[in-house]
Amino acid sequence: MLIKASTGGYFRVLNRLQVPIPEGLGPVPKHLADKPFAVEIWRPWSFAYTAQMFSPMVLRPRLAKWLLATGLFLMLSGCVDKPNTLERVKEDGVLRVVTRNSPATYFQDRNGETGFEYELVKRFADDLGVKLKIETADNLDDLFDQVGKPNGPVLAAAGLVSSEKRKAQVRFSHSYLEVTPQIIYRNGQSRPTNAADLVGKKIMVLKGSTHAEQLAVLKQKNPRIEYEESDAVEVVDLLRMVDEGQIDLTLVDSNEVAMNQVYFPNVRVAFDLGDASNQSWAVAAGEDNSLLNEINDFLDKVEKNGTLQRLKDRYYGHVDVLGYVGAYTFAQHLQQRLPKYEQHFKNYAKKEKVDWRLLAAIGYQESLWQPTVTSKTGVRGLMMLTQNTAQAMGVSNRLDARQSIMGGAKYLAYMKEQLDSSIQEPDRTWFALAAYNVGSGHLDDARKLAAKEGLNPDKWLDVKKILPRLSQKQWYSKTRYGYARGGEPVHFVANIRRYYDILTWVTQPQLEGDQVAEGNLHVPGIDKTKPPEDNPPL
Repeated sequence: MLIKASTGGYFRVLNRLQVPIPEGLGPVPKHLADKPFAVEIWRPWSFAYTAQMFSPMVLRPRLAKWLLATGLFLMLSGCVDKPNTLERVKEDGVLRVVTRNSPATYFQDRNGETGFEYELVKRFADDLGVKLKIETADNLDDLFDQVGKPNGPVLAAAGLVSSEKRKAQVRFSHSYLEVTPQIIYRNGQSRPTNAADLVGKKIMVLKGSTHAEQLAVLKQKNPRIEYEESDAVEVVDLLRMVDEGQIDLTLVDSNEVAMNQVYFPNVRVAFDLGDASNQSWAVAAGEDNSLLNEINDFLDKVEKNGTLQRLKDRYYGHVDVLGYVGAYTFAQHLQQRLPKYEQHFKNYAKKEKVDWRLLAAIGYQESLWQPTVTSKTGVRGLMMLTQNTAQAMGVSNRLDARQSIMGGAKYLAYMKEQLDSSIQEPDRTWFALAAYNVGSGHLDDARKLAAKEGLNPDKWLDVKKILPRLSQKQWYSKTRYGYARGGEPVHFVANIRRYYDILTWVTQPQLEGDQVAEGNLHVPGIDKTKPPEDNPPL
């Protein structure tokens, strides 16, 4: 049923609303008695004032209709639902996210934006069909303040752990990563083993962090514990300060320690403070669950389909391969050896269209950047090329650093080209590295075995589980190329990825890179150019 409320003249529709039929509108047919009716609120385009309009007989009915229409409009317009957060994001076509700048969350290198949190939230934006806009907060308090502000970020993705205090500010999603808070001390100093050993120590943590809350609880039990909260530092700064002896202790999450340990070889884990916690995303407080529900559905989906595990593997599955001694040694070699060969890596990497830091990482894994080494199996040089590989790549002298790097770059590019087109990045790079080490034939054998086991032969996370089987007769007897030391390419790839991560971080044009440099751990040639605006392919 349609009721037009108007004042006469020519009109246009302002709004149309459906409401229950009000009482007192006269008889209503039975078949319409339980139906809603539409009210169209009209406005005159022009108003011709006539004497007839103001006559008592005409004015009163029209005035009544006008008042009815106006009242309905005012009453009902306040009931119109505003778009929820998810609808606004889709209408805008942009997902605004606030995060922190660190190796474990988000940073920019010369290839663009990267980091675990970035990768995960980028996939969420793609899932929504919108663009991703990243903002970085100066500190945690600022981060939480920004969430939900008009025209501001609607989501915080920054390795956050929930607490009662934080739950009063925001609402948290399902978890996606388990971490453990750890007390960090400097090698050579007395190692604290429990909370009582924190007394008399100079301790600093991030202001507004759950770690600050933990220490506040400890201080209630032991008032002699003193600590400082700072909003002028990040996790990288805290670890550097411990490494350099500026502070005695700090408290950070285990994933941050794992990612940053290699940049600061003097830091050590003293002990775990409390139980493991879960990292989650955060949205604004309130009753609008539209975005939160969508986030939870997404996180559940990526956990189920393996995407989340692959991201964990990419960023955290290989972080513990160096150990303290290896980390310190690598840091020294960055200064002492790499400068001699850096330009060769850059030149031939550019020619073969690979990242020079990946090529340098291979060189370090193979020879520790030593051009004259020879293995017991006869491979030689900085890139440890076999005689056959060297000849195929046009290398006449394997002990010449420039030639060796050229041959290694060409061989890596060749291995990458030989892979099936079904293998996409970044797995394609990891497969190419494995083939560089063990050969493409054995790699194909492992991929076929993986497929027979119901695993994905195009995913490194799955194939690396199978490769070690190539050294077991019950498995290699079923393959075309037979026995191989299949565990070696797994370690080979893990080590190179770790070296590559380090080189990527210390050469990226961010403040933290400068701070690493100040701590005497930087690689020469820090790039200060602005990274490209376009996001790298996932």
